[in-house]
Amino acid sequence: MKDYIVHPPEIVRHFFKRYTWKLVPENDDEKVLYLTFDDGPIPEMTPGTLDMLARYGAKATFFCVGDNVRKHPDLFERIKAEGHSVGNHTFNHLRGLRTKVSDYLDNVRLADPLINSDLFRPPHGRMKHRQTIALAQERRIILWDVLTKDYDARVSPERCWQNVTDYVSNGAIILFHDNIKAMQNQRYALERTLQRFTQDGFTFKAIPYKPFGGVAEHK
Repeated sequence: MKDYIVHPPEIVRHFFKRYTWKLVPENDDEKVLYLTFDDGPIPEMTPGTLDMLARYGAKATFFCVGDNVRKHPDLFERIKAEGHSVGNHTFNHLRGLRTKVSDYLDNVRLADPLINSDLFRPPHGRMKHRQTIALAQERRIILWDVLTKDYDARVSPERCWQNVTDYVSNGAIILFHDNIKAMQNQRYALERTLQRFTQDGFTFKAIPYKPFGGVAEHK
């Protein structure tokens, strides 16, 4: 039986059309995957993630928490300098369903001057309808095609890797985490993802983003 959190079914995607779940290339001959990382940057985790990506020449997208960017601006600048995309993940990693609409929107906008990206991913992948409507007017809301569940201590590193192999397909947006609790699982599954799919002829690309009022970056 499919894990509907790991690989959201088509009926869910149909009802949440304002979200981007996957980016299938227009050229049928192109083989591309989109690695994404939530919650950073933090010094205990982000440098190792960047080092691993660099070893494979892979680009990715980092959905950053504004307060972490404020604390670690050097790591944020390194992410961009190495050719990766960035996106807004709220200033304080707020749960949309537990937060007033106005407070949630204010928190997202608080992170804007630090992150300056039109990409947004809601923490835990959920928001109230009014939050979605407001944010979709000026941002691309990026969800996922494959969730590794690397953050879950009940899930083994091998299971995280199997989540990728069970559900990945061309154009998949794969969600890893850039936080301490995900470290063991993320390192294990990410290394194998990069190895396997590089050997299979896939390219790992960053999701293009636009600074507010600017032109697209990382095409």
